[in-house]
Amino acid sequence: MLDILKDFLSTSGIVAMTGQDLIMIGISLFFLYLAIYKKYEPYLLLPIAFGMLLVNLPLNGLMSDGGLLKTLYKGIEYGIYPPLIFLGVGAATDFGPLIANPKSMLLGAAAQLGIFIAFLGALALGYTALEASSIGIIGGADGPTAIYLTSKLADHMLGPIALAAYSYMALVPVIQPPIIKALTTKEERQIKMKQLRPVSRLEKILFPIVVTIVVILLVPSASPLVGMLMFGNLIKETGVVPNLVEVAKNALMYGVTILIGLTVGAKADAATLLNPKTLGIIALGLLAFSIGTAGGVLFGKLMCKVTKGQINPMIGAAGVSAVPMAARVVQKVGQEEDPTNFLLMHAMGPNVAGVIGSAIAAGVLLNFFG
Repeated sequence: MLDILKDFLSTSGIVAMTGQDLIMIGISLFFLYLAIYKKYEPYLLLPIAFGMLLVNLPLNGLMSDGGLLKTLYKGIEYGIYPPLIFLGVGAATDFGPLIANPKSMLLGAAAQLGIFIAFLGALALGYTALEASSIGIIGGADGPTAIYLTSKLADHMLGPIALAAYSYMALVPVIQPPIIKALTTKEERQIKMKQLRPVSRLEKILFPIVVTIVVILLVPSASPLVGMLMFGNLIKETGVVPNLVEVAKNALMYGVTILIGLTVGAKADAATLLNPKTLGIIALGLLAFSIGTAGGVLFGKLMCKVTKGQINPMIGAAGVSAVPMAARVVQKVGQEEDPTNFLLMHAMGPNVAGVIGSAIAAGVLLNFFG
């Protein structure tokens, strides 16, 4: 009987458990706590954290050849899951505020500054160009884009990159307000903007078609993300396939979110996450996101001066593609200064422009280093 018990224990994960495994299990439980009780990006953080828990339980074989999570990971490896998320995002996004105020596209572009600054910073710290590209894209505050680019350029960094990207997305309401307030005056934050003009159905239908043609001709490597984003938006705006829209923005997007979360979390094993480079990724990711926010606000200040006070510079902070959290932060900060000031729809313009901008930035990096 004792021999049987010894044989059983020798083949169990209990004997194979290491100190690093225990640390990673503790980290995964902490992320589960943040997702469940703090509600930090629970739709993705919950499956990511559980994927981390699974992969760090010894001897389960889930990420071995033929293992369940290894097989499901092919969807990331082949670049399938992130574009499908973009399809759902497009089906749920209204580009009307951007169409009504095309100048807000410039704010979305300015907010991508953090991507390229962090890229240069990562190169200076000794990361390879492929790793630096993956670190820099965190500044776009777009989880699917970060996952897509990293899976193509630096697969070994996928776990920490994904965790950093989604952590900063969840912390948008904490990180952005101090930056906004530090770079703007009270008078600037109180600026009221004119009501946006109505956007016709024809304009909304033509927009995704035109953007698809122009962007893919200029940056072909951005086609998986931009193409799916615009297709999702097109089926929404035509109004002729409501069932497809419903599936894309609900069943499909949430189903893929489960798969992408579990498989990304499964890449966060002890060898990957408990590495000094991981701290560098987290620090540079925060730098990228902060500079992106600052870049949008500073360009907003320039537009404010050029338009003689018609643009509230705070809306530039929404140029990062954390939709709609960044736009809501601008609205909240604006109402703290003046409860009668409504900036949400104005901020949605650069916010959705940021989604397009981060996808284009990923395409540019992929074009150079992929």
